[in-house]
Amino acid sequence: MIYSEMRDRVRSGISSILSQTQSTYYFSIACCFQDYHNPSAIYCFLVGLLDDSSNFLLHISNSMPLCAVRWNPENQDEIVCTSGENGTVLLFDIGYVSSVPTEVLLKGRSRFPVLSESRKGLTDLAFSSDDKPRLFASGLDGAVYMWDMRLSKTHCLELTGSPESQFSSVNLNIDNRTVFAASKNGTVHAWDLRGGRASAAFQSHNEVQQLSSVKLSTLLGKVPLLKEQSNIVSSGIHSIDFNPSCSYQLAFHLDNGWSGVLNVNTLSVSHLHCPPPAWLENMDFMLKELPRKPTWLSTSSIYAVGSSSSSGMYLLDFHPDSNSASHVDYNEEIRVSEEHQPAANKFIPLSQRVISCAAHPLCHTILAGTQFSSLLMLSQKHETFLDAAISTLQKVPYTTNELYA
Repeated sequence: MIYSEMRDRVRSGISSILSQTQSTYYFSIACCFQDYHNPSAIYCFLVGLLDDSSNFLLHISNSMPLCAVRWNPENQDEIVCTSGENGTVLLFDIGYVSSVPTEVLLKGRSRFPVLSESRKGLTDLAFSSDDKPRLFASGLDGAVYMWDMRLSKTHCLELTGSPESQFSSVNLNIDNRTVFAASKNGTVHAWDLRGGRASAAFQSHNEVQQLSSVKLSTLLGKVPLLKEQSNIVSSGIHSIDFNPSCSYQLAFHLDNGWSGVLNVNTLSVSHLHCPPPAWLENMDFMLKELPRKPTWLSTSSIYAVGSSSSSGMYLLDFHPDSNSASHVDYNEEIRVSEEHQPAANKFIPLSQRVISCAAHPLCHTILAGTQFSSLLMLSQKHETFLDAAISTLQKVPYTTNELYA
């Protein structure tokens, strides 16, 4: 494994990181750095996969702490980000070196009154993948907001859960018809947008009713082996994300360090990974409060997530069958042939604790942002990663290099 590190001043971590493809051999990344003196800054890099190079492209300072950043799929020069402290979405054009956003999207009048100033913020962003420029943002006030970026700078649709909910993550399914949001009380909510395709629906907050909601702790209590071994306690959800290789697998990551998969067709937990609790590792519990943002590898059902209790990253086998090492029905006594042996869970030790992850869209290269604002690049050896199969996550030998910016 090649391990590249670009170090900056010690800060409170990289809260969000994302990538977009420039070519098979290069890709650009944007990430949010945070510290107590400079609440948030966006950095952009161009990263070379064959020569371990990294070229600094852009730095945008900002007065608010940013918790989510996305590329606009309709404009690859545009970065969209939001803050947990207010209800605005900021758009920056990386072609202009300016800390002034090119556009600001606002929340309009909400169905629910804001309970406190701390509940005004937006926590996550998701774009629809169709030809409609729709942007969704999850709010701490118990609602998901949608903007049609062609029509207005104010949200045109509000998907409500309950006033007590504080949404931490938002995602759309592959056909862009269903919106999923996860809350800090451990509940996943879903709304079907097909009830709001008429133009009138986008002018009323009441047209799109909630499709369903499930409490993850209740579903985990139905896993026989887990129920026998653990006292299931409700945990907040840090992140949800659909598997690009399997449309019904919604991955989740909890604040206790557990990761798993919710099958949205059956509303059941199909995969689960339960690492040791943080207190066994004498972890600093301030780090436990930092939201971790894992990622799927785009060409396989491998889920990359930073460890909540040690310096490193897990690569989790979430393949959608019972031979997966993380499947709730996996039987270690039943062996499959070596030729069809699925990928096993793997822990990659690193120099720092990982907070956020992003994957190259075409290969198994992973970018990891750490608590001390280092940016780590992890990939398989150059001669093999371009045609890497799933099993190479175990079979390819690793090497380690360090680069310092």
